[in-house]
Amino acid sequence: MDFGTDVGIFARESERLDRAVEIGVASGRVVGVSFPETVPADAEPAHPILDRIFAYLDGGTDHLADVEIGLTVPTDHRRVLEAARNVPYGETVTLDRVIRMAGLDPDEPADVETARTALAENPVPLLVPDHRVRDAPGGAPASVAQRLREIESD
Repeated sequence: MDFGTDVGIFARESERLDRAVEIGVASGRVVGVSFPETVPADAEPAHPILDRIFAYLDGGTDHLADVEIGLTVPTDHRRVLEAARNVPYGETVTLDRVIRMAGLDPDEPADVETARTALAENPVPLLVPDHRVRDAPGGAPASVAQRLREIESD
């Protein structure tokens, strides 16, 4: 789903997460998702993607899989993040499973480190749902990841 040439920072306070949800958009693609303590002063509150994220936070089963993202990460990290993006709503998988889905070898220490780093540095958590990888770091704060898992299991 393309939202045209929207550019900027958009954010709203989320009671469900007890913090704000912020997205950065460039050329109609989400390039960043973060969860700051408060809404930044320069953020706009209205954006269709934020509407969808807040519907998800309220228990909707929108997988957000059609939201266009702009990843500017190394190719091997992109493969890991794309694999994580394919983990279905409400499911969790192991890091080994994501590594295999990315075409890497879970028995190769360098591949494991690549996957862990890619998930920890995920610039668009929630849209690349690293909270569904139960034994690896993610791009969102641990409390947010836990809450996202709870929302999906309700």
